[in-house]
Amino acid sequence: MSRDGRPRSRPARRTGSTAGSDVAAPYVRRRLPFFEVLDEESLVRLEAQADWLIQDIGIEFRDDPEALALWRTAGADVDGTRVRAPADLIRALCATAPAEFVQVARNPARSTVIGGTSQVYAPVYGPPFVRDVEGGRRYGTMADFERLVKLAYSLPSLHHGGFVICEPCDVPVSKRHLDMLYAHMRFSDKPHLGAITEQSRAEDSVAMARILHGEEVFSTSCVIMGNVNTNSPLMVDKVVTEAIRVYCGAGQGIIVAPFILSGAMGPVSTAASIAQALAEAMMCCAFSQLVRPGAPFVLGNFLSSMSLKSGAPTFGMPEPVLSNYVVGQLARRLRLPLRCGGALTASKLPDAQAAYESADSMHSTALAGANYVLHAAGWLEGGLCTGYEKLVMDADRLGAYAKLLAGLATDDEAMARDAYAEVGPAGHFLGCAHTLRHYQTAFWEPALSDSENVESWVERGAKDMAARASERWHTLLAAYEPPPIDPAVDEALRDYIARRKADLPDAWY
Repeated sequence: MSRDGRPRSRPARRTGSTAGSDVAAPYVRRRLPFFEVLDEESLVRLEAQADWLIQDIGIEFRDDPEALALWRTAGADVDGTRVRAPADLIRALCATAPAEFVQVARNPARSTVIGGTSQVYAPVYGPPFVRDVEGGRRYGTMADFERLVKLAYSLPSLHHGGFVICEPCDVPVSKRHLDMLYAHMRFSDKPHLGAITEQSRAEDSVAMARILHGEEVFSTSCVIMGNVNTNSPLMVDKVVTEAIRVYCGAGQGIIVAPFILSGAMGPVSTAASIAQALAEAMMCCAFSQLVRPGAPFVLGNFLSSMSLKSGAPTFGMPEPVLSNYVVGQLARRLRLPLRCGGALTASKLPDAQAAYESADSMHSTALAGANYVLHAAGWLEGGLCTGYEKLVMDADRLGAYAKLLAGLATDDEAMARDAYAEVGPAGHFLGCAHTLRHYQTAFWEPALSDSENVESWVERGAKDMAARASERWHTLLAAYEPPPIDPAVDEALRDYIARRKADLPDAWY
């Protein structure tokens, strides 16, 4: 499938990998209908509010004269740094972005489809801290980063590596993006994101992706994306516009998610914050298409409620859950792929609070139809901390969502008439032929939940979920084997990193 969503053949070259194709499904293809909560009249009111914000209030585009020049050329009203544009123009530009596209992985068997009825799960993004039951809470290091990349590679329900699975705070800020990119490219062959915090770091990401995949694949495919947030309310800074110009200008993808705490960066009304998020995202999508028509764009949503007493963000609450459903409807009306948050929680530990907040947040994300789910596993402490145990716990539950979204089969085999003929009334089905054909796949089995009787649980050490999760991630790391990579590609990546590091002074901010 090409960047514009039209089917095409897979790249002939294995893009730096000699790995085989015997891998877990690279994304979830949903068969359940989308959960839609608003009627047509309500959706039209939200869209009209977004159009009003775009046309009458306007969006600030700051610190990037090139972005303002693009808007002027397109016919927008540019007043200083405030950009206003006819809603019809913005919608026409958004219509040139693909409704579905493929992000090609270096192992093509792991390439993901983003858009349509697909769902792609990626781990937590951005925390400066990590936590595990043995080491407690601490600043992340490069050693943590590499371990977490290896874990994300080893967990089959995580389809995508994300990027900043934790901040490696022991490496200078000016250089760490190079080591982080190399870790994703060397220790995993799943697709991943690139750096966005400064234009040169985005350019490094694109350059290294070109080396990894080769010019032929890079020039015809989306192989890397950036993920950025607007500065709500109604402001887009140069981090966003420069990232769009670098990634989309090279024919690669961009994800833009307005990060709105309702009551702070948006009105306390959830409906108004949803419309604001839509306006901000649409303007960024339109800008990406000014840079390069047809460039892959993912419309993001990250709305959070907050404690109006303390100002602290809250997660898994009913208001942001509802916003996931509504933004899903709005994104489909624009025919744009959707990004939502995943297993979000304010809890500091992988405890009961983390479980119920994460479950509510992730369930709404799944049913709403999010195509790319960042923070699907590992999020703790409002996004400040990556939990080792939380990562594998969340990933375990993602398998259940994949089963749920596949829907219910009702074909002849599912109806099992031969089983009734074999067993008959008052019999049992445990040993019948139909059961034996399906016993390995009939029910989803979690790796971490303990469903046995209490005596068996005690015999095995009476371990709680956190202890079992700790054992699991240690076991996964012990069994980890790096995916093969073309030695010439690996050498070229290392050479690029060495040359760039020689040019960059150490900087810690």
